[in-house]
Amino acid sequence: MTRLILAFGSLAGLIVGLPLFAITVALQGQPSPSWGVALGYATMLVALSLVFVAVKRHRDVAGGGVIGFWPAFGIGLAISAVAAAFYVLAWELALAVTGIDFGADYARAVIESRRAAGLDGTRLEQLRSEMAAFARRYRNPLYRVPMTLAEILPVGVLVSAVAAGLLRNSRFLPARRG
Repeated sequence: MTRLILAFGSLAGLIVGLPLFAITVALQGQPSPSWGVALGYATMLVALSLVFVAVKRHRDVAGGGVIGFWPAFGIGLAISAVAAAFYVLAWELALAVTGIDFGADYARAVIESRRAAGLDGTRLEQLRSEMAAFARRYRNPLYRVPMTLAEILPVGVLVSAVAAGLLRNSRFLPARRG
């Protein structure tokens, strides 16, 4: 089972990590296009769909066509954790290669967007102070890494729960006999 988790987790990690790295390096710190977040989460869903494939394979091959919810969920979470490690590594490498200060760039973008929306006076100054604190915290990997994990792990939990819920029913996409 460890081999299955590492193989499918690594493949999912490459599917989600390589585009993250490539796009970050290509943009070189420029703000992400408006569709960037949607593309990122769509990539996560595509990559983590391998959880479903791996759980089904384990159910059909090792389990004789049967798997319980919790074992299936555990396999899905383990694969998601491996993929998340690749995702974090890709982000950290992209930051190192480009030298961008994402926290400061993000803070500037938030302030500008809120100012353009009409925020001014005391509330704008308060936002500037909060975003400056965010930018300082984001430079610390002990803050940044958990924040990066928080982007992908909830998707992994959701995909794992759906896969486990569906595949615990042996009549759902039954194993082929032959």
